[in-house]
Amino acid sequence: MKSHELSLGEALKIFLNKSPMRHKLNEARVKQLWEELMGKAITKFTDDIQLHDSRLIITTHVAPLKQELMYSREKIKQLFNEALQEQLIEEVIIR
Repeated sequence: MKSHELSLGEALKIFLNKSPMRHKLNEARVKQLWEELMGKAITKFTDDIQLHDSRLIITTHVAPLKQELMYSREKIKQLFNEALQEQLIEEVIIR
């Protein structure tokens, strides 16, 4: 490849980074990874997952799970950023 040519993957990545749909795509990626990374038991008791700016907001009505997630916020952030292969999440908020 010549130095000014891009692969299809590189071109797509550049397009998505500039696209106004980027936020929705990132939120969909996070929701898709939730069960895979956190497991079925946690997913079952999770009411909602949202990505706002660089904040992952997790909502659950189960107090013990909420407490466990509070203690695991940094680990959750690391897991998702590694799986997404970018530093997309800066803060995890549990509600």
